[in-house]
Amino acid sequence: MRLALGCDGQIHPDVRAKAPGRGAWIGVDKPALEAAIAKGRLRGALSRAFKTGDITVPADLADRIADALQRATLDRLGLEAKAGTLLTGGERIEEAARLGRLHRLYHAADAGGDGVRKLAQAWRVGRDAEGSGLTGVVLPIPRTILSLALGRENVVHIGLTDARAAKRVSETLDRWLHFIGPEPTAQPCETGSQGASTATTVLRGTAGHDAPVKAGTNGPADAGTNEGLRVPE
Repeated sequence: MRLALGCDGQIHPDVRAKAPGRGAWIGVDKPALEAAIAKGRLRGALSRAFKTGDITVPADLADRIADALQRATLDRLGLEAKAGTLLTGGERIEEAARLGRLHRLYHAADAGGDGVRKLAQAWRVGRDAEGSGLTGVVLPIPRTILSLALGRENVVHIGLTDARAAKRVSETLDRWLHFIGPEPTAQPCETGSQGASTATTVLRGTAGHDAPVKAGTNGPADAGTNEGLRVPE
């Protein structure tokens, strides 16, 4: 997750990593970030990364990041809907699943259990994976939000029928779910789930290294050239 330093010294979330100017990369979940903000550890780490004390960290920065990640996920789903790689409607998804054309399966938070189990079973049949536990992901948003994002009525279930589209959505969604934590009980798709790293006395990177904050200007590659900074206890 990139944090951008504004001209006024304000720290802003930059989930798309496109904001101009200097930025710092962190890899923590929401509870760990909230604790670091409350104790002043994030501000200290960013001050050292940017080599300036003129920094203001909003108290609601974690909520802003969560909202931005949710918007990015919904925007991604909307783009896939326009591209024709996304299906809605239980019957259409079930048909694609049984034919082996389904790559990802998602459900609204208020989806009925029977519908969730029915589509998961159809997916397993289509993938010749009965008994594997293959299932979809229940998203932490209700059908009303999904419907607005996709411009369709009563979106309860979502299926992705293109492998590249599934990868794009998964990458965006995984960042959001990792940040807001805890991991959902229904794990995604065809590969094993990777648990979110947590933090206690340090802000830990997503790979588990004590290199939580790296300052840079352009992106992860640029940020990676800087020395990682341990957050003080």
